Amino acid sequence: MKILTGLLLLLLSLSSEIFPAQDAGSGGPTGLLGFHNSAAERKIETQFLAVPDPALAEEHLRVLTQAPHMAGSVEDKATADYVARKFREAGLETEIVEYRVWMNYPLEISVDVTAPANVTMHGPSREQVASGLFQADPFQEDSRISIAFNGMAPSGDVEAEVVYANYGTPEDFDRLEQAKVDVRGKIILARYGKSFRGVKAFVAQEHGAAGVILYSDPADDGFKHGDVYPRGPWRPDSAVQRGSVGYMFFYPGDPTTPGFASLPSLPENKRVPPEKAQQLPAIPITPLSYKDIRPILESMSGTAAPAEWQGAGPFTYHLGPGPVRVKIHLKQDYQYRSIWDVIGRAQGSEMPAEWVVAGNHRDAWVYGAVDPNSGTAAMLETVHGIGELLRTGWRPKRSLVFGSWDAEEEGLIGSTEWGEQHAPELERAVAYLNMDAAVSGPDFSAAAVPSLKEFVRQVSRDVPSPVGGSLYEVWHSAAAGKAVGLQTEAIGSTARIPAAQLRPDVPVGDLGSGSDYTVFLQHLGIPSTDVSTNGPYGVYHSAFDDFAWFKKFGDPEFRYEQQMARVFGLEALRLTDCDVLPFDFEEYANEIGVYIRDAEGKADRRFGKGSLSLDAADKAARRFAAAGADIMMKQQHETKEVGRVNRALHDAERALLLPEGLPGRPWFRHAIYAPGRYTGYAAVVIPGVNEALDSGDRDLAQREAAALAAVLNRAAEALESVH
Repeated sequence: MKILTGLLLLLLSLSSEIFPAQDAGSGGPTGLLGFHNSAAERKIETQFLAVPDPALAEEHLRVLTQAPHMAGSVEDKATADYVARKFREAGLETEIVEYRVWMNYPLEISVDVTAPANVTMHGPSREQVASGLFQADPFQEDSRISIAFNGMAPSGDVEAEVVYANYGTPEDFDRLEQAKVDVRGKIILARYGKSFRGVKAFVAQEHGAAGVILYSDPADDGFKHGDVYPRGPWRPDSAVQRGSVGYMFFYPGDPTTPGFASLPSLPENKRVPPEKAQQLPAIPITPLSYKDIRPILESMSGTAAPAEWQGAGPFTYHLGPGPVRVKIHLKQDYQYRSIWDVIGRAQGSEMPAEWVVAGNHRDAWVYGAVDPNSGTAAMLETVHGIGELLRTGWRPKRSLVFGSWDAEEEGLIGSTEWGEQHAPELERAVAYLNMDAAVSGPDFSAAAVPSLKEFVRQVSRDVPSPVGGSLYEVWHSAAAGKAVGLQTEAIGSTARIPAAQLRPDVPVGDLGSGSDYTVFLQHLGIPSTDVSTNGPYGVYHSAFDDFAWFKKFGDPEFRYEQQMARVFGLEALRLTDCDVLPFDFEEYANEIGVYIRDAEGKADRRFGKGSLSLDAADKAARRFAAAGADIMMKQQHETKEVGRVNRALHDAERALLLPEGLPGRPWFRHAIYAPGRYTGYAAVVIPGVNEALDSGDRDLAQREAAALAAVLNRAAEALESVH
């Protein structure tokens, strides 16, 4: 490990020489990626960078978080109106788009211990922090704060003994089986972390559980890490993580309209009946706080949980079942509810049919200061900067579209419905840029398709950091300091660990799911990025993710808000105005080659050496890499055939879509990246092959390997069309 660490540190130290900061000269390899005249673009960018204002970002966040604004609520509509007003003030052509979607609000939620008699608990308790030596949260008494619940959970009543299942992963259920703990008909108690909460529910349902209770253990985002709120940033024992438990790994969006938009005019008989919707769980699921869960955990018996399953409670965790019995009562109010996307456009002056879409969601489980409105505030300051450019007479070459998505928390609904509605127009889209929980601390993190990873790195070189120097320099230093090169990951955020890190540079992660890029990349094949800065964010999806927490711990001076507005804006400006699309398909193909070789090793271990042939896929990946290297030369030097080069680059990503989609979940069509059926947020690379291997289906793995080879050859052909 010491040798590996030393090598990585050496590579990172050399990376500033291997990938020097780009100069401000004209086009070519030393200029901005994709520009024949870098100096002209840098002049525009300098004007833009001067505009985003920390004080205005603070005011945006204060307004957006002044009330709880769950998707579909009156308060949610007020945030849509505010964003629309700011879009219009910037000179964007703006509309509020309504969809009618199937969603639940809680009517009655209760969890009670019914045995043994000496154990009492009635939840969920109200989220509150005592004042004591520290001021109590000023927002916690708002009567509009909803009782804690899980989106997309069904109504139901169940009473049963409790089994502790650690994080509720498939491996955890395997451990329970090995320990001869029968989970059938039991209520599963699982802590948040390691996998998407919907996966926990799905795995429990697969194993015959009667219900699921989810909770946040202090070992994961509470007192084990430091002082809890309001003294520190970590989760207090009364805070509850809400969240959707819909099976979004089958498809996101409105559960009743997979693949098409939930427009208000859509007749009900054209929808999938909710009881037949593949996305909706069948067993009751609800969240509780550690405060409520503690008496259950303390009173359980049976085998002591393995050492690595022990949380931070001052007692030994046991597996059960029992003797604790719990009764769950859930009465959900499911209705078709209105949600509102806000869309702002700046029409392209030269290529108006080519769109660059930049988006952030606006709805929150409660106040949502970090998740998502730190991103909304940053996006509004990006729009402010774009507006100032428009006032000078500047116009983007391609059309620039900003989306403020609604109902992301319930299942990526607003972005998915808009993407499905506009799929024909999005055929010409250049890229989708995402911000979600943009700021929870100072550590920059990014994820992207490999063709845009170097683009993100270059953007970071030209954004000043609040601590001095460039964002890239701070990012680079932080990556070197972590030795293993993995980025900080906020609790609940999208996984950002790259499956293949080929360049000796800052790591840019892979895109799985859990945010609004999903429909654009994995359904429509649009190259995407996602950016954020992360920190000790213990109040994720709780009532304490509010302005008071953010002002004290997240970004007190709103300098990282300014930074993220600049990052988002430079991404948008460069992609709308570039002469040649800055896509690096050689890096893309080389990363895919690593995925293929890793899958081959997995197949050898699973079925025996040589039992699965990936030669055709490997050959296609090498062809794709060679075509990517050839077209990179044209990107840097071609001035006469720019249109043909751009069409080839555009078509290459679309070529990676599987016509029939992934096995068992055809909505997901990208052959290289998808959320895992058993991971949820984290990306599974070459998912058709890898998930077939994981399930032990060699024949399916061979068919998916052939499908992978076919899409890679199509992508190579697209690039080879330019000679």
